[in-house]
Amino acid sequence: MAQLAARASAHDMDLVAQSVGGNRDAFGELVRRHGSGVRALLRRMGADAATADDLAQDAFLAAFEQVAEFRGEGTFAGWVKRIAARLYIRRWRREARMPLGPEAPDEDMGVGRGESGANARIDLDEALKGLSPVERLCVSLCYGAGLSHAEAAAALNAPLGTVKSHVKRGLDKLKGALVAEPSLSTQERAYNG
Repeated sequence: MAQLAARASAHDMDLVAQSVGGNRDAFGELVRRHGSGVRALLRRMGADAATADDLAQDAFLAAFEQVAEFRGEGTFAGWVKRIAARLYIRRWRREARMPLGPEAPDEDMGVGRGESGANARIDLDEALKGLSPVERLCVSLCYGAGLSHAEAAAALNAPLGTVKSHVKRGLDKLKGALVAEPSLSTQERAYNG
């Protein structure tokens, strides 16, 4: 029991070091801590629940096999999310879901406009659903998985400018969808939020 409590309170880097030494329980704690975040990223990228679960499991298996290569230059969570994002991109390419060419910008997302109070507030996941699939993928790679625009372009085998355009357009749409109701004071937003 004391060992479980010690593992639960250990820092990720300590658990990584133990995992490099072959301690599967330590790696299991890393999976427990970060599994839902990895699945959430995959869902935001466009994966359905079952695919997100499968890819998260594959990402953690790959991370376990490569844990000695983790240099600690970032967080463990960020590292495993990048692995998961790359696995999703590979699957996405195999299935050829969508072209990455320029799209006509949408005039109106229809999310969060003209509503008041609680109906106007939406969460990030709902706002991401208002993006085109390619915008959601590019925004999720750059802001969810922590890839640079250049890394996302390389991973998607797309021109850098195209990825930047999708990210910018997606962020603009998200900003519009997530703007707080202007009639609420800061104090009211903090209380309701």
